[in-house]
Amino acid sequence: MLDKIKELIGDVNAFSGVSSEEIEAFRIKFLGSKGILKDLFAEFKNVPNDQKKEFGQTINTLKQAAEAKVASLKEALENAVEEKGVYGDLTRPSEPIELGSRHPISLVKNQIIEVFNRIGFTVSEGPEIEDDWHNFTALNLPEYHPARDMQDTFFIDKNPDTLLRTHTSSVQVRYMENNEPPIRTISPGRVFRNEDISARAHCIFHQVEGLYIDTDVSFADLKQTLLYFTKEMFGKSKIRLRPSYFPFTEPSAEVDIYWGLETETDYRITKGTGWLEIMGCGMVDPNVLKNANIDPTKYSGYAFGMGIERIAMLLYQIPDIRMFYENDKRFLEQFKSVL
Repeated sequence: MLDKIKELIGDVNAFSGVSSEEIEAFRIKFLGSKGILKDLFAEFKNVPNDQKKEFGQTINTLKQAAEAKVASLKEALENAVEEKGVYGDLTRPSEPIELGSRHPISLVKNQIIEVFNRIGFTVSEGPEIEDDWHNFTALNLPEYHPARDMQDTFFIDKNPDTLLRTHTSSVQVRYMENNEPPIRTISPGRVFRNEDISARAHCIFHQVEGLYIDTDVSFADLKQTLLYFTKEMFGKSKIRLRPSYFPFTEPSAEVDIYWGLETETDYRITKGTGWLEIMGCGMVDPNVLKNANIDPTKYSGYAFGMGIERIAMLLYQIPDIRMFYENDKRFLEQFKSVL
């Protein structure tokens, strides 16, 4: 009989039920009112007197082992249920991760960079907090030049020599100072002007400006570059250049593309003319080359610049420039499909 009880103790220690039903069945089997221990205690009276002590101790060992096993299994089961409540059902499929989207300004900037990269233009960047020399003077805008009023500048701490750059042309000056021709670079970046915020204007906006310096560069080279860009960017093959004025280029021109008059939207955005202004350009003024320590008798070049917001508004038919800066999720989610 003692051997049988010791065998039962081994069975108890080896039991490893994982469900509440299995644990309850185990408890009833050993500790229930009709369980194994009940029968063994009933058998105690038939045990010879010289064996009762050892028999009783062995039964108690079996009882304690069964109670301890039930308690430990229930605790483990409760802990598992609690963990499941905290983390949820780990067997269920996870929630789908929402696809993010790039900002439309980033999308258009990357498109412009890619187009010019194909014809050898590299990207150059510079500081947004600029000094007077790189932002104005080196670009043929000396102190008291009337064209400075066109810029509506933000000055830092009323310091006339420290300002937020008004165009990325300042990056081109820095690039010319540190690199020898031939130079072929574009300078995308954020610029600042003290303007009233409206549907068509903002005090913060983005530009991409291009610069090409080499020997025997002509206005025809500029026109071909711009024609290539408009074909790649807009799918339009008709452009015109209207005479204009910029202090750092001479001659200077505004670039229009023929958008067409096929839809009501075309009439609206071109004001019924079919033509749409997209950028300014011109041949680099010799004074700008001198200021950057480039010999204007040997080298010539062209420059161009465009507003990224304006291009984005054309491509995506966005009616209000302020929408770019409001961080409205409903607006930004519309660009998931153009990643």
